[in-house]
Amino acid sequence: MGFYILVSLSQNSPLGAFFEEYFGLALVFNFTGLVVASCFYSLPFMVQPLQGGFESINKNIIEASYIAGKGKIQTIIRVILPNMKPAILTAIIITFAHTVGEFGVVLMVGGSIPDETKVASVAIYEMVEIMDYKGAHIYSALMVLISFLVLVGVYSFNHQQNKKIGGIVS
Repeated sequence: MGFYILVSLSQNSPLGAFFEEYFGLALVFNFTGLVVASCFYSLPFMVQPLQGGFESINKNIIEASYIAGKGKIQTIIRVILPNMKPAILTAIIITFAHTVGEFGVVLMVGGSIPDETKVASVAIYEMVEIMDYKGAHIYSALMVLISFLVLVGVYSFNHQQNKKIGGIVS
């Protein structure tokens, strides 16, 4: 996947040439390209929680919004999105956690340029390559700890949101 994203974002591709010509952005071997590539690669991890959030919306409140004279945009902004807050937060955090641990796409599109595109997963790989296992253990343990804390925070938030029934905390 990383190779195909690299090819499609390179300056020789129509997409890469477009961004270079009109925005002055090279989309490979820099932070901007790394973010774009990570968004493409991680998008599927965002879809499932969002789909679950959309499916959980009570259709009656959408119809009530329309009956109250609200348009589609107002209904989305004032009714649907607030009721999907846990799903949106879960989608963002799961996508972020996946992106932080990503290795292949990051290395292919971003390279390992110090102070530009070097990320923790690539740093761990390089430490293992030079047999700096102590440094690799420290980076890995920090990543595991951060991931654990983030997931505990998400599950705690979602648990609190699920306890709310009709605006009343049970």
